[in-house]
Amino acid sequence: MSKTVLVLTPHPDDAEVFAGGTIAKMVAEGHRVVIVIASSGNKGSFEYDADTLAAIRREEATRAAAVLGAEPPVFLEHPDLELDRLPPGVLREQFVRLIRQYKPDIVIAEDPLYLAEVHPDHRAVARAASDAVHFAHLPLFHPEHMDEGLEPHLVAEKYFYTPDPAGANKIVDITETIEKKIAAMAEHKSQVRFLVEEVVRQARLAGLDLRAMLGPMVEDPAAATAWALRSEAAQIGQKAGFAYGEAFRYVRFHPIVETLLGGSTN
Repeated sequence: MSKTVLVLTPHPDDAEVFAGGTIAKMVAEGHRVVIVIASSGNKGSFEYDADTLAAIRREEATRAAAVLGAEPPVFLEHPDLELDRLPPGVLREQFVRLIRQYKPDIVIAEDPLYLAEVHPDHRAVARAASDAVHFAHLPLFHPEHMDEGLEPHLVAEKYFYTPDPAGANKIVDITETIEKKIAAMAEHKSQVRFLVEEVVRQARLAGLDLRAMLGPMVEDPAAATAWALRSEAAQIGQKAGFAYGEAFRYVRFHPIVETLLGGSTN
């Protein structure tokens, strides 16, 4: 049976980086995927002004979603690196509204329990998404939505992507979709250049010669990013016997319901 998947992310490339293989796999299985991007991503660059960067990243995100097979993204257009400065509850209400609008069977978002997260936008979205996904089914939570015809909705499956191996209880086999993940990320050309340049600058400051260590790949941002994505996915996948994987803290129903179901989260 086809399902609807809602992906709640801070920046235009986060869906691809953390869950691109899983999204492509879900699409291949016949599911509908909608990616929500909270910020414009307009501060992550060494080469563009903010307005130009925001327009570029919007176009790149639209192309990347198409590569994965997802619908055109929903852009909330909040300023980059300022999601934690929004008035309390703004992101949460927007996410609740989107959950009630799309009625997803599955939500993918960053894990709010990952305490080592250094990016304020990631922390803000993780918390707002967690609040929304756990309480969007309550009729007295933002009851004004019902005046617009948006009924409360319970999300049965939550995939919280996490860089913390100890926090993951589900590894998705993305062996057949790793190339889709890499191809989608390659559409984020401005961000790929920025991410590689950031590493190069820090390596230079540390006294490292990346070209001597990694070869000419360092001068090809797309190749360097593909190498990094494959390496990380291989490291995750080997824990479950897969060539490539993506890790999540998978949550389904209330613990009592899970106990009655036998405790299986597969």
